[in-house]
Amino acid sequence: MNRYRYPAIPESEVTPRELLHTRRRVLKGGLALGAAAVAPGLLWPREGQAWQGLLEQRLATGLPSQELAGGESPTSLRDITTYNNFYELGTGKRDPEIYGHQLVTDPWSLAIEGEVDKAGTFALEDVLKHQDLEERIYRLRCVEAWSKVIPWVGFPLADLLKRHEPTSRARYVVFETIHDPDNLRGQRRGVLDWPYREVLRIDEAMHPLTLMAVGLYGEVLPNQSGAPIRLVVPWKYGFKSIKSVVRIALVEERPLTSWEERNPEEYGFYANVNPEVDHPRWSQARERRLGESGRRETLMFNGYAEEVANLYSGMDLQRHY
Repeated sequence: MNRYRYPAIPESEVTPRELLHTRRRVLKGGLALGAAAVAPGLLWPREGQAWQGLLEQRLATGLPSQELAGGESPTSLRDITTYNNFYELGTGKRDPEIYGHQLVTDPWSLAIEGEVDKAGTFALEDVLKHQDLEERIYRLRCVEAWSKVIPWVGFPLADLLKRHEPTSRARYVVFETIHDPDNLRGQRRGVLDWPYREVLRIDEAMHPLTLMAVGLYGEVLPNQSGAPIRLVVPWKYGFKSIKSVVRIALVEERPLTSWEERNPEEYGFYANVNPEVDHPRWSQARERRLGESGRRETLMFNGYAEEVANLYSGMDLQRHY
């Protein structure tokens, strides 16, 4: 398998510590000084959690940063956090912001199981202790034809999986979100067969661009964005980037994803961004970038073709959508 080697981070692209600290002060202190209009209803996880304390310490030290969105400006924090799909909290775009307080993130653990030699259930703070964090600015493209540019904070999924030593039988990686219908109003509706489930091929999961995000804009990931830990696969439609992950299982046989099970005619397994293959309800040729007027051309693989097209060499992308 041809593997893309992630480039070394040039010194010029590392965010200076003083700038990172300034941004964090604006995000935290500025809200109290009237900047709440910039990000109304921002729902940070409650303070005092062990994983959050550890993450705050790491964020405060400054992180290496890579701009991986073709020089495009990040979407505003307001647009990132007030326009989302997070069906566990409801089907409206504002529902994640309105009902995000229902997401209980204390404590949080992550089960890693299946075809690995080191399986188990681990407190999130113990997972984070072993991961080097960085900021990556990625495009995010929704299948509904809107898009964002997000400065995520996280670590490569491959680093986590390698630590748990996948066996030779591991061909797919299955992700499941939290299942808490007592608190999460969306899970009391039959939109999907809960808990939400997504699946990647092992080579997609191990690709250097695939990220486990725990923050954005230099801060802890807010509830409405999938706190405390979520998947980010930038060349696929956003529904593949499952939020609030509690379980990762490596398996030999491919299970159906939640949306594939619900409506296979509209939601294929791969869900690679492809302007040449329309969704039955939305053209994929153009997209609406939040915060911009008009529409822009959609890029093949969301602009990451050079890095990931080799994963699908020889495949008919009209059929394997």
